[in-house]
Amino acid sequence: MSANRKGDRRERELVNRLDEAGFAVMRAPASGSATTRELPDVLAGNGEVFYAIEAKSSAGDPIYLTGEEVEALIYFAQNFGAKARIAVRFDREDWYFFHPGDLYVTDGGNYRVKKETALAEGEDFDEFVGRSQKTTLDDLD
Repeated sequence: MSANRKGDRRERELVNRLDEAGFAVMRAPASGSATTRELPDVLAGNGEVFYAIEAKSSAGDPIYLTGEEVEALIYFAQNFGAKARIAVRFDREDWYFFHPGDLYVTDGGNYRVKKETALAEGEDFDEFVGRSQKTTLDDLD
């Protein structure tokens, strides 16, 4: 299966999960190739919170986003009145969400998310949609 087809399938999966969680959600058409404007992959809102989401998936290698992709997402989200989020999914794992400012920036100005970083630091799906809250050991003191 081509990487594009797999990415499209993953985006549709994310849209369906957000819909099931009570969000009004839409997938942008071809995320930028259908228009000269850069659009996020997914727009979602539930009446209280609105997200512009760039979705990326990987078999296990780190996920990279260009500085331009992240800048375009932030620009769109600010103008739209949404929160910018990066959604990542590694094979055999769930979706994890990051604020763009929480991502590792490479020397070349690109952004990177490693699988172990997603699992340890990312906001999981249930937390993202408001079904649960992350508790750390520091919270228990």
